[in-house]
Amino acid sequence: MKKLLVFAGISAILASCNVNYGSYPGRTSYPSSTSNSGNRANTEREYSELLKTYKPETADVLNDLLNNDDPRNPRTSISVENLSPCNMVLTVSGTNFFKKIPIGSGKVGYTMVPKNQNYRLSGLICNSTYQSTKFVTTSYTIKLSN
Repeated sequence: MKKLLVFAGISAILASCNVNYGSYPGRTSYPSSTSNSGNRANTEREYSELLKTYKPETADVLNDLLNNDDPRNPRTSISVENLSPCNMVLTVSGTNFFKKIPIGSGKVGYTMVPKNQNYRLSGLICNSTYQSTKFVTTSYTIKLSN
């Protein structure tokens, strides 16, 4: 009986904790071109936090690019080269898909996405807003600068 009470007490303490281990930061609204004051600092802060948990899909993206978009593969890659002097966080969202990708200055960020869907790509680059909607059927690459 004593063990049951200890277990119940520990369970109650753990249940009251609101910790988010190993997942990406919560979804935030898309950047707005009308509210750029402080956005660069916010982007740097978000970039630094996201780097702590982000796991790139390097092998999958390279296989996709080297296998010339295998039609049997239900996924394909999106690659973004950041040519600006600022770090950025690219948000990729589509039907049942949402991912934030930290992309350092002069670096390339990438992810795998399901094929044949519309994706909204957005981010803030040195206080310049990037927003685009693309229907992705094969690997897709873009270069962004401020």
